[in-house]
Amino acid sequence: MKRIAVLGSTGSIGTQTLDIVRRHPDMFCIEVLVAGSNSELLIKQALEFNPNTVVIADSSKYKEVADALQSKDIKVFSGQESVNHINDAADYDLMVQAIVGFSGFEPTYRTILAKKPIALANKESLVVGGRMIMQLAADNHVPILPVDSEHSAIFQCLQGEHYNKISRILLTASGGPFRGKNPDFMETVTPEMALKHPTWKMGNKITIDSATLMNKGFEIIEAVLLFNVDVQQVEPVINPQSVIHSMVEFEDGSIKAQMGYPTMTIPIQYAMTYPLRYPTLLKKFDFADYPALSFEKIDTDTFRCVNLAKEAINIGGSMTAVLNAANEVAVYAFLNRKIRFTDIPRIIAKAMNEHNTISNPTFEDLISVDAQTREKYSIK
Repeated sequence: MKRIAVLGSTGSIGTQTLDIVRRHPDMFCIEVLVAGSNSELLIKQALEFNPNTVVIADSSKYKEVADALQSKDIKVFSGQESVNHINDAADYDLMVQAIVGFSGFEPTYRTILAKKPIALANKESLVVGGRMIMQLAADNHVPILPVDSEHSAIFQCLQGEHYNKISRILLTASGGPFRGKNPDFMETVTPEMALKHPTWKMGNKITIDSATLMNKGFEIIEAVLLFNVDVQQVEPVINPQSVIHSMVEFEDGSIKAQMGYPTMTIPIQYAMTYPLRYPTLLKKFDFADYPALSFEKIDTDTFRCVNLAKEAINIGGSMTAVLNAANEVAVYAFLNRKIRFTDIPRIIAKAMNEHNTISNPTFEDLISVDAQTREKYSIK
């Protein structure tokens, strides 16, 4: 029985993780549930799975959660500090790290220090401080199992290929809601338009990142760090059908692809059961449903965030932390109608241009750079 901690239990990845636990009650039990502010769903989850520990990051919801779980033998905590230090309050075998945004960085860092394996869906942990995180994981012998569909696909393609050299990673993308649009069109984009993703159902922040293709930029950074390749070896390519989740080309010219329906069930479950595979409730893939698979290059003149991400990882150091912080500030300003869609990459570029990079930042440096960037570029 593997004891699971789910950080971000009320979000898309978190709820799908709990679906997997429901289907395999002989394999998994829930030890920890952590949510941001959705107290109602967190309470329902806690009553169903009876974890040892529950954390609600929004301290104003603490009493509601504590009162609802009073009859249960469940420890209830609140606040971001409780999220960050969850390893002090609970023991478990695997963390599913599905918190969205920078708030997931410190829990990942401290989980590695606690020598706990991580199924990682929080992109920002690697974007903000990936080289430090990966080195720390290696030093502490902590496995980081990718949950993103693209990185899970790459991870699966590399099984059995330990001694074979990677030539290229072909990182696929759906293209988002504005595939094929020109820069003039992008000036007209509203939050409602940007939140209509053609393939995936996700939270608002990730959906906007997918519309700007910053999501793909972040994934390029993740791929460089997770698989120890140069940024030039990671080639993003659009597969509008979202059937090929990513590919790996080896030096002999052979290409492996991981394919399947556009669902997160497989990558989440694979990270939870690795190295074994277990049945899912998904219907068998029917190639007749996809008589043609097509591929396109990304228009980086229209989708400027991709090259900004490449520039940030090439510079390295604290620059990726600035990239992330400026992006988060800009995305939420756009969602609140304070800026235009096309202002998102402009704000990020400005923040990067004005930053004096710290070559080998410490954990404290990255926390400080994030705070300073948010303060300087927040839209009042």
